[in-house]
Amino acid sequence: MNKQQIRSYTKLLERQRRKTNVPERCYRTQMKDTGNAVEFDNLQVQFFTDNGIVKSVDGVSFCVPTGKVVGVVGESGCGKSVTSLALMQLLQRPQGQIVGGEIRLNLQDKAYDIAKTPEAVMRQLRGSAVSMIFQEPMTALNPVFTVGRQIEEVISFHDRRYATAQEIKNRTLELLELVGIPNPQGVYGMYPHQLSGGMRQRVMIAIAIACNPRLVVADEPTTALDVTIQAQILELLASLRDKLGTAILLITHDLGVVAGIADLVVVMYAGRVVEQGTVQEILSCPAHPYTIGLLASKPVVGKKTDSLFSIPGSVPDPVNLPKHCYFHSRCSHATQACTGEYPAEIQLSPTHKVSCYKENTHG
Repeated sequence: MNKQQIRSYTKLLERQRRKTNVPERCYRTQMKDTGNAVEFDNLQVQFFTDNGIVKSVDGVSFCVPTGKVVGVVGESGCGKSVTSLALMQLLQRPQGQIVGGEIRLNLQDKAYDIAKTPEAVMRQLRGSAVSMIFQEPMTALNPVFTVGRQIEEVISFHDRRYATAQEIKNRTLELLELVGIPNPQGVYGMYPHQLSGGMRQRVMIAIAIACNPRLVVADEPTTALDVTIQAQILELLASLRDKLGTAILLITHDLGVVAGIADLVVVMYAGRVVEQGTVQEILSCPAHPYTIGLLASKPVVGKKTDSLFSIPGSVPDPVNLPKHCYFHSRCSHATQACTGEYPAEIQLSPTHKVSCYKENTHG
């Protein structure tokens, strides 16, 4: 595609997305497993730039079971956050577009394919069926409105059970107390800049769970926080999962966070899923060389070392990705077979899958 063709294609996709009179049958779908809150099936997200087409997410498939925490891990630029933004339809338009695959969102009595859902419907789903905890609460919260007003806005827009202003305020105070904020009445009237980083993140969590969504996307929710506050936020997310039965899609690069809260783990590299399984399988029996490298780069308590392990090389150019395994040039187990077609997914157990040519995948 040349630059003119890219511009024409992005305009076409944007016109299709903005249609408001799309009948529901056009974006209704069926869940493969009704026990899942969301299913990503061969999701493809591309960014159309003047330098070429960036395949940010290239055929990603995994599911998030209801009431479970799924951790998506990988280095910066692997497509973790873009996958979550595609679920929320918050991609940078018109350059960023979902060009293939499905995102099936379970709404209990029906299911929608988010990739085809029009913007008018998505405004109703965001906050009610699926919500997001953004990475940096100071930029996600509006600095000119009080904390209470920002939580109330979500409740008044999505939850018709609370009709009067007093009912909405009482629900807001209840949420502030639920996320562990001391003096909810005082914090209710404060502005974001008057709160600490941990308190702001708790406010973001309160906004995310205000309408009891079936799925919460947590995009690096502990990155900007100190270790003590990180532990408190993770404990809070785990308790909310247990109390409300909410599914959580946790985007992170920290394997320590994954070990502490996740039930299932998805490892991404260069826009693809290279391995997925239960947290025990991934941490105890990693199969893909990239996963092994990630685990080896973590410090071990009680083990002295001069320097931490680092994976050699760099991620391939997303505009000119090779047809063979993307990790080939950085892999110590690479063989001639690795230069063929991209490796197919191998089923190691009912829950453990890997895409790798390595002969002994359990090694």
